[in-house]
Amino acid sequence: MSTIGQTIKTAREMRKMTQEELAQKVRVGTQTIENYESGEQIPSTQTILKLSTVLDIAASDLLDKLKNSEPAKG
Repeated sequence: MSTIGQTIKTAREMRKMTQEELAQKVRVGTQTIENYESGEQIPSTQTILKLSTVLDIAASDLLDKLKNSEPAKG
């Protein structure tokens, strides 16, 4: 099962978008996008809604992935 970070990364890459472009459109820092994709940080519900709009994926799909996503330990 994929995590929310893996889903964000896959959707971003399918749209040929850089982390920087996604960060600008969602209005977060590039490091934040890197953290989401690596699983070090989990996006807030508000950010998930922005990501779903920008990446053209259902917010429910991203929210379902939260069940499989936990911040990395260490």
